[in-house]
Amino acid sequence: MNLIEMFFKGGVVMWPILLLSIIGLAVIIEKLISLRKANVNVPRFILTVETLLRKNDVSGTIQVLKGDKSPIAAIIKKGLKKHKYGYARVREAIEDSGNQEIAKLERGLWVLATVAGSAPLLGFLGTVTGLVQAFMTVEQLRGNASPADLAGGIYEALITTVFGLVVGIPSLISYNFLLSQINRVVLNMEAISTDVIDTLEDVSHGQTTQKSELDVDF
Repeated sequence: MNLIEMFFKGGVVMWPILLLSIIGLAVIIEKLISLRKANVNVPRFILTVETLLRKNDVSGTIQVLKGDKSPIAAIIKKGLKKHKYGYARVREAIEDSGNQEIAKLERGLWVLATVAGSAPLLGFLGTVTGLVQAFMTVEQLRGNASPADLAGGIYEALITTVFGLVVGIPSLISYNFLLSQINRVVLNMEAISTDVIDTLEDVSHGQTTQKSELDVDF
């Protein structure tokens, strides 16, 4: 018996399980694509941005970041656009943009968590309804039911349990994996953002020191 035949043997509960599997798969694919775009070579990114900023080339840094479609590039770009208003505004813009990008990365995870929790429960519901059907058959036959008479209800119960677990277990594993990857991206965002702000402050202090020395000489 193939999967399609098993599916229809499982009864009506199989349809919501199928729907959950489609939704879960769609979320997993979307999150994997988002995470692929979010991944950057952190040392190379920091080196590129830091080199330009130490030349006091903020506009050039923004132009370079426009060609990078990663969330961290968007965060740093929005922060640098507030450079002329002071470092407090830069930090505030980076934090606000960072929160928005993190929310985008985490969007849909609750759906995957719901699929992981609901699919096994639906399978268990199918198990219960299948057993109820089996016992109803026993009652209708006044206790004279043969194993063949009970097979249909028990079969439905087992199939729904299996399919519920087949959907729920991968969904749970995928949820935990995606969450760990998002946390890794967030840590990279924090590290890069801190480095950019520190670099801007270092450049500013260096320029202030040079200006003070020139004033003294004159």
